[in-house]
Amino acid sequence: MTTITEAKLLTAADLLRLDGEGVRGELIRGVLCETMAAGQEHGEIAMRLGAALLGFIEPRGLGRVMGSGSGVWLDRDPDTVREPDVAFFAVGTIPLDARVTGYAEVAPDLVVEIVSPSDSRREVHDKAHMWLNHGVRLVWVVQPETRTVDVYRPDGEIATLGEQDALDGQDVLSGFTCEVSAIFPRRGGRG
Repeated sequence: MTTITEAKLLTAADLLRLDGEGVRGELIRGVLCETMAAGQEHGEIAMRLGAALLGFIEPRGLGRVMGSGSGVWLDRDPDTVREPDVAFFAVGTIPLDARVTGYAEVAPDLVVEIVSPSDSRREVHDKAHMWLNHGVRLVWVVQPETRTVDVYRPDGEIATLGEQDALDGQDVLSGFTCEVSAIFPRRGGRG
């Protein structure tokens, strides 16, 4: 006789507790997907782009910029908590004076995903569409290998920008621009 037991689905609260125990990951429909550090280049790109966004957003009081450790609670029962590499929440989405000690419970307005060496192009494309399906208005997928950025919009438009182009905040972050070349470390070890 074979007994089949169902695996217990985790909740967002379980994920927060696990993070406190040193387990890092995302929760997808209640299932823990552990994540590992993505490497120096990945981290440097996240910092460069995050700093550019923060330098534009904070002095103007436009909203909040968060890094991957923050997490966004997208679905409940079973819970899904995802970690964008960088996220912007407009002041109308999360007020500046709101204290959020757990995961954000609303979708960001802008998400940045940086492709890791272990990511497939399909996985990253699917993740960009997942963000759009949850209400994100603009997704930038940074491709370190080709030094390009794929820009996803809810209308289905996808544009690829090269180092000679500039990222544009469009209607999500009006007035923000950043040279694509500025988000990548300089080659040859000098940044």
